[in-house]
Amino acid sequence: MKHVLNKYSHIVLIAPFVVCFVLFIVIPTVAAVGLSFTRFNSIQAPEFIGLTNYIFAFTQDEQLMRTVLPNTLQYALIVGPGGYILSFILAWLVAQVSRVPRTIITIIVFSPTMTGAVMMASVWQIMFGGDHLGYLNSLLLRAGIIDQPIAFLSTDAPQFLMPIMIFVGLWSSMGVGFLAMISGILNVDKEQFEAAYIDGVRNRFQEVIYVIIPNIRPQMLFSAVMAIVGTISASGMGVLLTGSNPTPQYAGQVMLNHIEDFGLLRFEMGYAAALSVILLVIIWLMTRVAYKLFGDSGK
Repeated sequence: MKHVLNKYSHIVLIAPFVVCFVLFIVIPTVAAVGLSFTRFNSIQAPEFIGLTNYIFAFTQDEQLMRTVLPNTLQYALIVGPGGYILSFILAWLVAQVSRVPRTIITIIVFSPTMTGAVMMASVWQIMFGGDHLGYLNSLLLRAGIIDQPIAFLSTDAPQFLMPIMIFVGLWSSMGVGFLAMISGILNVDKEQFEAAYIDGVRNRFQEVIYVIIPNIRPQMLFSAVMAIVGTISASGMGVLLTGSNPTPQYAGQVMLNHIEDFGLLRFEMGYAAALSVILLVIIWLMTRVAYKLFGDSGK
């Protein structure tokens, strides 16, 4: 009996994960792919319509092609790599200080990740308030840069919404990546630094290139994947900031908002499922790029 338990112990240990993975990842993904080929309003039975939803998405959904996809790619390509690079630089800088200030700075940097998105949006709504009480407007008015408050988050000034979203995204996207990278940097064997200097390393930049980066590739891969998934699938800050979906003049509309718009507001669940499949493919492609760059084999 003991031999049998030892033989199948690994199955028992991974069984909870497998069950949760199938229930919450595999089944919803398969269901979304299936629904993407149907017309479904969440009340009547789904009606199979083939590739109609996908054809509509790329040929007739003007907002998708004109604003939503460009906004999504712009946000992801700036916030993803930008937050990733900032996470690495900040993690390296913080790793140079002593333990107590390092712990305090780590908590401060990681705190946005622990804070709910709604609470974060409330803070930034005050910062970018459209009257003289908004912190940014108050600062600009006192400095004499503007004469009247700017409605940063309204239809009157849609050009400001995406830059504000990118700024907030960069500020809030460093938490998990920063934590992973600083843990990797702090756990690099000190003897490797000594050996590197014996072999010809002469400055801190070379130390980063030849010692730190090769040793924290797993943490860098994890951070890259988290950055990609986070920026593309959770970039709904525009709706939280403005309080409307779609955002004013679609200026901050991204794929996640577009999916919610059709699925939860218009009840076009089949088309929303098709959009979610398109989003899944985009995330998968960008994740493959991350594996090419930071995978162990370098492929």
